[in-house]
Amino acid sequence: MKPQHLTTNQRIARVWATLAVLGLLLWWTQRARGVESEVTVSIEPCFRGEPLVFDQLRCTNSAGQALAVTRLDMLLSGIAVRRTNGTWLEKHHWFAFINGREGRTNFVLRGLPAGDYDRLRFSIGVPTEQNHASPAQWDAAHPLNPQVNGLHWNWQGGYVFLALEGKWGLPPRFAGERDGVGGERVNALNTGLAASGLSHPSPALTQPETGGPRPPRPTAGFSWHLATDRQLMTVDVPVTLGVHSEHAAVRLTFDLATVFGELTLGRDTSSTHSREGDELADWLRGNVERAFSPSRAGGLQPLPLGSSRAKTATGSRRHEAAAPAKVIGTPYRFTYASHFPKPALPLDNPLTEEGVALGRRLFNDPLLSKGEKQSCASCHQMNGGTVDAGKAFSLGVDGLEGKRNAMPLYNLAWKSEFFWDGRAKSLRQQALMPIQDDLEMHETLPNVVAKLKSARATAADAKAITYATSFTCAFGSPDITAERVGLALEQFLLTVTSFDSKFDRVMRGESNFTTEEQRGFELFHTEHDPRRGQFGADCFHCHGGPLFQNVSFANNGLDREPKDLGRYLVTGRDGDKGKFSVPSLRNVELTAPYMHDGRHRTLEEAVFHYVRGVQRGETLDPNLAKHPPGGVRLPPPDLHALVAFLKTLTDESLRPATRRAANAPSP
Repeated sequence: MKPQHLTTNQRIARVWATLAVLGLLLWWTQRARGVESEVTVSIEPCFRGEPLVFDQLRCTNSAGQALAVTRLDMLLSGIAVRRTNGTWLEKHHWFAFINGREGRTNFVLRGLPAGDYDRLRFSIGVPTEQNHASPAQWDAAHPLNPQVNGLHWNWQGGYVFLALEGKWGLPPRFAGERDGVGGERVNALNTGLAASGLSHPSPALTQPETGGPRPPRPTAGFSWHLATDRQLMTVDVPVTLGVHSEHAAVRLTFDLATVFGELTLGRDTSSTHSREGDELADWLRGNVERAFSPSRAGGLQPLPLGSSRAKTATGSRRHEAAAPAKVIGTPYRFTYASHFPKPALPLDNPLTEEGVALGRRLFNDPLLSKGEKQSCASCHQMNGGTVDAGKAFSLGVDGLEGKRNAMPLYNLAWKSEFFWDGRAKSLRQQALMPIQDDLEMHETLPNVVAKLKSARATAADAKAITYATSFTCAFGSPDITAERVGLALEQFLLTVTSFDSKFDRVMRGESNFTTEEQRGFELFHTEHDPRRGQFGADCFHCHGGPLFQNVSFANNGLDREPKDLGRYLVTGRDGDKGKFSVPSLRNVELTAPYMHDGRHRTLEEAVFHYVRGVQRGETLDPNLAKHPPGGVRLPPPDLHALVAFLKTLTDESLRPATRRAANAPSP
């Protein structure tokens, strides 16, 4: 038979067909090997096998003490799985963050080869190399970014590997006694660290015999922070894991009853910061390692598509699903201090010079309010700490007082929930709320849009342009919408930063603290634990890191029964009653009066609150509840030193111009 001659196009077609077949075979081979497999590991907190209910005194330890857990956070690293043939598959540069209270209890293993596995191993904590590296290196969504985990150990370096906090109930006989909640005398329920395993059991708590509603049980707080290289923990549990599909899940339980063990909670066992020689930290470490086991619900479970059972242990909380938007205009150069964590800037609203300029113009324009009487800047003065200086409550356009103190607006790029109660999940959402609030600007968004569309440049300002032109420059078209107003305001607010104070210059080696300021710095960043020789002020627990804030909400003991329910009004969780956003202490000298209701007129009053004024409400933060009644006992010289240090956090560019001139150093 005469051989067939192929044309060039036919040869090319055959080559492409061959490549397609090879590609398909490669895809099936990779699929068979499990290259695309994902295994979701779920860690389920429990107490004696029952699901853990946070914030409620529903657990009882071996000593008969009622317990409540309010925080369970941990960092995980170095995961490994063992094949049934005994070989291990390890991922050394793998990290995850677990937050039990907020349901962030899953982590995902990607690219796991097909096969059968019988053991799962990981570390609680961070290896030495990463533990002592700069936390500023991690991307905004990385589990080791301090804004994601809230577990960086501040100026001492390193991370808290596991934070377990909560409260424990005292028996009724201690209801009226001061020393039962951290006073100077050891109560009958505790004798400290017993030589035989830290345990000294006490009789079970008696319950009131009278009927009717029970009075609130007196409580004290516990705060256990396991950290430092020596406390790096290893968890190794048997599993039954067969990876033969794209998605699978493994469930582990973490039993807090094993962690508490036979320990009696009291003044000697209410806190640990894992300093060298701390027996409690060493004892807890072993208990934590033993507290993990395969869930009775089964080792291998299918993962439902789109499951909302748990949030993943990795990823940023801001704009997780937002797709990057096309940049229109001139990219804005966002700068911040090298020791700040990387912020999670919104990908769907990239910063531009034009967008920031439009946001600044809107921020200062009274057109956004009813009757054109008030702008955003009226209550957030940029040359006065970005607050309504000196006012506990700002007045709206109708002369009515607001419900809470105006919050400062700097460094909002490092926050993910806004207002004192966190009801806004983005800055674009937050920016539009005061406009519509009856007690504030009292306007409607349709009216705002209509006024912006009809606004004209004034003859007095030849350089002024219409809003239609500004919106075109910022967003590519002259359309003025409420959504775009929010986006522009968000862009501007994200650029309001503060990182040039005396404190920052000291950190850069360009200045020095006075003796009093240095003492205040030491007090601020040292725990108050007299039994272990530490006599600090414990401020860093809530106001730590270079931002001097954290990402959580806390009850700081303003009232025994909160007059304002705060975070509870957003979440509906009883454990959030009286909790408010922890504000930054940067520029705190400029933001008086203090607290969400502006009750403290001076900085000295606010600091003194933590010495004598702390009220023991049901949701008081454990890091305050572990201290004696009233707060941390500090002598007057230390109080003055704390105030002196706090004033080093002032950024002079935010100080009113007249005061800047008065405070300028003499030539």
